[in-house]
Amino acid sequence: MKATVFALALLWAGALCAQTPTAPPPNAAAHLDKLATLLDLTDAQKAQVQAVLEAEHAKIRAAHEQAKASGTKPDWEQMKALHQQIQQETLQKLTPVLSEAQLKKFQTLQELHHEMMHEHFGHGGPPGGDTPPPSQN
Repeated sequence: MKATVFALALLWAGALCAQTPTAPPPNAAAHLDKLATLLDLTDAQKAQVQAVLEAEHAKIRAAHEQAKASGTKPDWEQMKALHQQIQQETLQKLTPVLSEAQLKKFQTLQELHHEMMHEHFGHGGPPGGDTPPPSQN
């Protein structure tokens, strides 16, 4: 059972990784359906979660568009802080909607998503940061 949940979590996180932050996900309904299955959401919860996640996505998209429109490259630390702030707001909005167990699962999925993003896109820190290069064997 754990292996199935983990595999589905990886699929969900991987699908989210493939999305760009400035474009709406082409198959958001499929992602929401997977999330609803993983979290065992009721129809009412599914609608509420969808609204919260769409608002989160819109905030992130607006922040990226604003940074792009300014003509300057956004500071990595500022963008990271903004993403964390928006994620905290999302968790606060989901707390009254989800059970404690569902919220924990959601946070785990979110962590998996971020880990995959860091591994896949190398978003572990600012360019030229203090992160040492991988060792060569």
